[in-house]
Amino acid sequence: MKRFALAIICGALATSALAAPKDCEELRKEIEVKIQANAVPSYTLEIVSKEEGDKHDEAMRVGTCENGTKTIIYQRNDE
Repeated sequence: MKRFALAIICGALATSALAAPKDCEELRKEIEVKIQANAVPSYTLEIVSKEEGDKHDEAMRVGTCENGTKTIIYQRNDE
C-alpha cells in the first residue's frame, strides 16, 4: 500500500512540473537554437503580448509562454 501511495505522489509531482508555465526567455533561446541549427542567416525573434501576436500571420507565431499570455514572433530578414 505504501508503494502505491508513493507512486501516486510521484505521478502528481511529475504532472505539476510538466504543467509549469514556460519562461519566455527560456523558450526564445530554445527556438533560437533550432533556427541556428537550420543555418538561417538573419532573423528576428520578438516576445509580444498575446493580443499583439494575434495580429500577426499564424506562420510567424512560433511559440507561446507565460500561460499563453505572451507570443514569440519569428521573422526572417532576407538580405
